[in-house]
This record gives sequence, structure tokens and C-alpha cells, in this order.
Amino acid sequence: MAITSFRQQFQEPDPQPQSKKKKKGSRKFSETQTDTDLLLATATAEEAGNQEEGIRPHRLADYIGQKELKNVLEIAIAAAKGRNEALDHLLLYGPPGLGKTTMSLILATEMEANCKITAAPALERPRDIVGILVNLKPGDILFIDEIHRLSRMTEELLYPAMEDYRLDITIGKGQTARTRSIPLPKFTLVGATTRVGSLTSPLRDRFGLIQRLRFYEPDELTLIVKRTAELLKTPVTEDGAEEIARRSRGTPRIANRLLKRVRDYAQVKKVESINQDAAAEALEVFNVDPMGLDWTDRLVLTVMIEQFNGGPVGLEAVAAATGEDAQTIEEVYEPYLLQIGYVHRTPRGRVATVAARKHLGYD
Repeated sequence: MAITSFRQQFQEPDPQPQSKKKKKGSRKFSETQTDTDLLLATATAEEAGNQEEGIRPHRLADYIGQKELKNVLEIAIAAAKGRNEALDHLLLYGPPGLGKTTMSLILATEMEANCKITAAPALERPRDIVGILVNLKPGDILFIDEIHRLSRMTEELLYPAMEDYRLDITIGKGQTARTRSIPLPKFTLVGATTRVGSLTSPLRDRFGLIQRLRFYEPDELTLIVKRTAELLKTPVTEDGAEEIARRSRGTPRIANRLLKRVRDYAQVKKVESINQDAAAEALEVFNVDPMGLDWTDRLVLTVMIEQFNGGPVGLEAVAAATGEDAQTIEEVYEPYLLQIGYVHRTPRGRVATVAARKHLGYD
């Protein structure tokens, strides 16, 4: 299975890096191969690391958690393979880090197909998506992350591609304009989003399967930590894995990241096996408290309690007081605070709960 990808990550939420300026001038669609290669061949250090260390599961049977999603996909895969057809288009939504990209790679393995990975912000111009679509092979899986951020023109090009496996390109302008239809192989589009409500109805309705990924339970995360530790050849006890899982915010990506940091700590401190005490000590060093809150989580709650008397307070006010981006707070930090009951959302704004006050030592 061939995999090509596009990603980026931040430490403390930074603005997206500015792209290099490009020279003005028109280019033909036949010249988009270079653009396509760039879009699909860029991998971040984290993804490259995950692939090198073999952390991602490759089969549906090895995928831990998301039982309902797995049941649906097992049926869909078996049916598609039985009819010798491409899998129906799939939309995965939910908070970041729950395994949407991993699931697309698993689908490619199960369907014995190639998986091409890109992100909506990389598809700014129509020719970007055209270059990708015309290079697809029968049965290929095209994964588009942050699909809610597609431009209107790019999205409209996807409509006939998804529905009729056809690419409609308008050549010329005004009265001389004509439309050329290019047949496409039957492929599967897997879209991922953290904001399903931001998708337009025409795009959302073209997905045959729409599935939500939920936060993971501690026992599921414990299994993930133990599996990753085995792959990384890092000894960890049962209570050590449970300690890391408890602080992982219900998210496998965070669990794997914390395990790597604890592994670093254990290596430097000459700890032979990561037990509960070693895991707790390491995570305290990295500023992750027993509930999985980091420095920014605690800052958000502290600002709400001290500056706004616990709320209700608007998102923009919290963002201004903390110096964090409002979208970052809403998409990265707030979902977990809502999940554990430390924040409530009301028509008048966000409210810090009694549980949050107790956790921070105010009550």
C-alpha cells in the first residue's frame, strides 16, 4: 500500500507558517503533476516517526476502541469486496487525535488499495484537486483532512467526482466557454473534520457513510499504551500504563505522545520499567496533572474563575485574556474540559464548574 501525506503540528498554538510567494502566471492542467507531488509527498516528522516505529495499527482487528465504527466498517468493507466495488465515501468527524487518519490507512489495507493523504488548506486552487483526482487508480482511497475548509470551487469540483466519478472542467470564458468531462476511476473519498456542522449540505449528503469518533475510555487507552510500549520496546507495568492513560485526555495521539515523554524520562533517570510512580513523576515534570490538564488548560480555567468570577464568559473574552487563539481554545482545549465536566456552555457563554474550582484548589 502506497501512502502519501500532508500534515503540520504546533507546540503552543502558533499561526500557520506562511507559504512561499509564487510567481504570477497561468499554467495548464497538464503541468499540475509537480503540484500534486508536493501536495501528496510532504510528511511531518511525527507521521514519519509513527510509520518508522510502526505505531499505527494496520488492520481493523488491531484497531483498539471505536467499537461501533468498526462494526459499521466491517460490514461496509465485506460488502464492497464481495461486489468488487470501491468502498462508499466516508465522513469521519470528532475531536482531533482520535484516529481518523489511521482509519483511512486501515481501510486502504483492508481494501488492498493505495491511500493518498492531503488536507483541505493545501487544495486552494481548483487545479490542486484536479491534479490529484486525475492520478487516482481504481479503488484508491483519497483522505482529505479538515475537509470543512475546502474552498467553494474545489468543493464544487468534488460533487460530480463523488457522485458520478466524473470531473467537469470549464475551459474558456463567456460565450466561448465549454465544459469538458473527464471520467475518473471509482475511488473512495474519506473526509475528516472536527467541525461537521461547518460542512455544506451538498457535500455532506454525498457521503454514503457518516461516522462520529468518540473519546476513548481509560481501559482502551491503557491497551493502546501497552501496545505502543511493546512496539517501542519500552517496559511498562500495568499500573504505569494506567497512569499514562488517565492523563491522556481520552485521546490515543496524546497517550502515545505522553508515553514517549515518559520513556525519555525513564531513560535519563535509569528507570528499568515504567511503573505508576515513574509515570506520575515524569508527567509532573512535563506539566501534565492527574486529570490530564496541561498548562494552557489550567490557564483557561484560572482566567475564567479569577477574572470573570467563573462565568458566564464569551469565547473571545477568554481568548483575549489568555493570549490564545479562540479557535484553538474551542477545538483543542474546550472539548476535553466539557467532556470531564469542568466547563459548561450556556447561551450566555462558558461557565467554570464547581469541579473545576475544586481541581484547581479554589474550593
